[in-house]
Amino acid sequence: MLAAVFIVSLIGFALAYRFYGSFLARRFDLDNANKVPSETMYDGVDYVPTKVPLLLGHHFSSIAGAGPIVGPIIAGLAFGWVPAILWVVLGSIFIGGVHDFGSLIASVRHKARSIAEIVNVHMSRTGYLLFLLFIWLAMVYVLIVFLDLTSSTFTTDGSVATSSSLFVLLAIVLGTLLYRTNIGLGRATVIFLPLLFAVLVIGYRFPMTAPALFGSEKKTWDLLLLGYCLVASIAPVWVLLQPRDFLSSFLLYGTILGGFVGILIGGVSVDYPAFTSFHAPIGPLFPILFITVACGACSGFHSIVASGTSSKQLRCERDAKPIGYGAMIIEGVLAVIALATVMILAPGTTLTNTNPTQVFAAGMGRFLGTVGIPEAAGVGFGLLAVSTFLLTTLDTCTRLSRYIFQEMFGVSGSLSRVLGSVASLALPLAFVFVTIRDASGAPVPVWRAIWPVFGATNQLLAGLALLVVSLWLKRSGKNAAFAFIPMVFMISMTLWALALLIVSGQTTGIVRGIAAVLFVLAAVLVTQAFRAFFSVVPPHQTPQEG
Repeated sequence: MLAAVFIVSLIGFALAYRFYGSFLARRFDLDNANKVPSETMYDGVDYVPTKVPLLLGHHFSSIAGAGPIVGPIIAGLAFGWVPAILWVVLGSIFIGGVHDFGSLIASVRHKARSIAEIVNVHMSRTGYLLFLLFIWLAMVYVLIVFLDLTSSTFTTDGSVATSSSLFVLLAIVLGTLLYRTNIGLGRATVIFLPLLFAVLVIGYRFPMTAPALFGSEKKTWDLLLLGYCLVASIAPVWVLLQPRDFLSSFLLYGTILGGFVGILIGGVSVDYPAFTSFHAPIGPLFPILFITVACGACSGFHSIVASGTSSKQLRCERDAKPIGYGAMIIEGVLAVIALATVMILAPGTTLTNTNPTQVFAAGMGRFLGTVGIPEAAGVGFGLLAVSTFLLTTLDTCTRLSRYIFQEMFGVSGSLSRVLGSVASLALPLAFVFVTIRDASGAPVPVWRAIWPVFGATNQLLAGLALLVVSLWLKRSGKNAAFAFIPMVFMISMTLWALALLIVSGQTTGIVRGIAAVLFVLAAVLVTQAFRAFFSVVPPHQTPQEG
């Protein structure tokens, strides 16, 4: 049963990439004769032409992070695995892939401007500033959620902290060798892949603990991780971002391969219910499913990566298909594997009430155990992979937040890079020292309390990005239906979800307040965007196309 579900999903993804991805490429008129920003605006820091394997590693690692693991597991446990897997497969193909591909090529055609700056071109100055604010808030919520998940993982398992720290050092050495010597990517890969797995063994042998600052080891890790984010966000992309994401991609691929083999030949049974209820403790299936499974089906965060870093590194236009659409399809595969770790759980076990990263690691241990790898080593690999994905999300998100901050205030230069990063990390720092409680007064992990707001914000951002892409397509004289229809669905589901969060008696006060602010901001943005979309404006050429 498990193998059959997985194979059908893989076939669907492969056919989608071959046929629907090619359809989208034709709709976007990809042409390598068009100059791309990495050539015309090369600066050696942000604008750097990058080969597909390296850029795919960066882009995939950045958009994936732990999102396609955490969200699907939460949704699968709440509603059963069938609704979650249907949304992952169909969402990745027809909504998430369109969103990512469209955001990437729209940015490339606008001189690698962010999705917000494209709003400035096609809507209004007010809409542009509001969109920037919305994006910046979305990025901050991402930082809050994944900071808490990462520090919790490091505190729970010191071996993961050791391996993750060594992994960062390994990435810096790789980046230095790639850009300061003639080692070549192929030779470097042969050398550094064994070192990557050696890091796992060293971490397992020498677990790391941190001193308990402010009475808690977790708070210490929070502060250290915030410092890491600050440094990583202002360093040139070749120092850490590109090599770290390139190495991370092998952990992602290893996770997919390990899950693939374990699912196909492991003979692991499906024990968790295919469907549990339309009304789970986290809310009703419609619309909560569509904000809980964010990455893995569709994610607004991807549009910020695509238009923030990847569009500045795209080597030619035709590379946009494997980067924009292909990476989303691979992320869908990872989300299916995450759901497989739910499918093999027996209802009522302690894992059903733990951190989703623990569920995933336990599942990977079982899958890898079927091919002769000790289950404890498989669990360790799963935890290292998840923690690496979490780190990837953290520092990429900080860099993107810094970009948005600089855009919002129209500043540039070294000082503004530091200022933008510090401002973006201020609210996550505040949450380190805040205890959030549920309606009964019991303390709640920060990631669990913020996840519904993060999911709603993230998915609404995806809807707004699709609206911007639709507007650009229409103004360019192209048929925008393939982007417009998914946009209507995403905006409807997320506004509905935000409204439920505002009126729900189970939601904490801080979450209701954040949801209310976001709802008002989103309503203004949607109104402005639809007014621009349906206004009578003749098609015109974008700056890059002209």
